[in-house]
Amino acid sequence: MLKRQHLPVAATIALFVLMFMMGSFRYTGFFSMQVLLNLLIDNAFLLIVAIGMTFVIVSGGIDLSVGSMVALTTMMSAGLLQQGGWPAWAVIPFVLAVGSLFGAAMGALIHYFKIQPFIVTLAGMFLARGLCYVISINTITINNGFYTDMAQTKIRFGDNFVSPSVIIALVVLALAIYIAHYTRFGRTTYAIGGSEQSALLMGLPVARTKIMVYMFSGFCSALGGVVFTFYMLSGYGLHAVGLELDAIAATVIGGTLLTGGVGYVFGTFAGVMIYGVIQTLIVFQGTLSSWWTRIIIGVLLFAFIVLQRLFTMRSDRKTGSVEKMA
Repeated sequence: MLKRQHLPVAATIALFVLMFMMGSFRYTGFFSMQVLLNLLIDNAFLLIVAIGMTFVIVSGGIDLSVGSMVALTTMMSAGLLQQGGWPAWAVIPFVLAVGSLFGAAMGALIHYFKIQPFIVTLAGMFLARGLCYVISINTITINNGFYTDMAQTKIRFGDNFVSPSVIIALVVLALAIYIAHYTRFGRTTYAIGGSEQSALLMGLPVARTKIMVYMFSGFCSALGGVVFTFYMLSGYGLHAVGLELDAIAATVIGGTLLTGGVGYVFGTFAGVMIYGVIQTLIVFQGTLSSWWTRIIIGVLLFAFIVLQRLFTMRSDRKTGSVEKMA
C-alpha cells in the first residue's frame, strides 16, 4: 500500500515513464537504452546540483547561488589550469573546497544573523557571478589532458555507454540517499524543515546542521561545476545562467515540499530525468525551439506546486480535526 507522503514521488516517476513511452511510440529510435543513458550524460551536472538543492529545500531554505557557483568553478578551473599552470589533481580539490566554504559562509550568515536564505543566497549569486568576470570577461578554453580525457572517455556496457560524469553523479546520488535517510545529519535536516523551533527544543544541533546543509549544497555546486567543465571544456562567466531555477524545478517536481520537512533525493533524480526527457522529445520533434523546454517545465512546476498545496491543506485539516477531538 502506497503511503500518502510517497504520492508526489510516485506521480513524478509515473509521469517520467508516461513521457518516455509517448516518445517511444511517436519517434523511431526513441525507445532505446542509449537514449535513456543520454538523459544522464547530458544532465549529470544538473543532478549533482539538484541533490544539494534538495537538502537545502528540505531544511526549509533556498539556495540561489548554485548556478553562479558552477560558473565560478569553471572559471577558477580554467584559469588555474591554463594561466596558473596548476595540475588537475590540485585544481579539483581546491574548487571543491572553495564551493564548500562559500556555502558554509552563507549558512552561518543565515543562521546566526537570522537573515532570510533568499537574501543571503541572492547576494551569493551576484558575488560568485561577479568573481567570474574578475578572473576574465572572455571564455577560457581548457586543453588539459585529464579534462579532455574525461570529456572523451566512454564507459561501455555492451553496445551502450556512459561518461565518467554519469558515474560521479550516480555515486553522489547513492551517498545522498544514504545520508538523507540513514544518518543523524539527514534526520536533523528533515526535523529542521518540519519545525526549527521543535528541533531546538529536542536538543538537535540546528546551527551546525544548517551550516552543513549549505556547505553540502556549495560542495555539490562546485562538483557540478567540475562535471560541467568536463562537459564544456571551458570556463565562462555566463555558463549555467538560470541553473538554480532548473535545480529548484527538478527538486519540486521530484516531490520535495517548498515549505520544507518533506522530500526525497530519489524524487529529485526522477525530476531531473523528466527535465531530460522533455529536452530529448523536443530534439526528436525537430521543429520546436529549445525554449519549449522552459515552457513545459513551467507548466509542470505550477501543477506540482498546486498538488503540494492540496497535499499540505489536507494534512492541516486532518491535524485540526485531531486537535478538536482531543
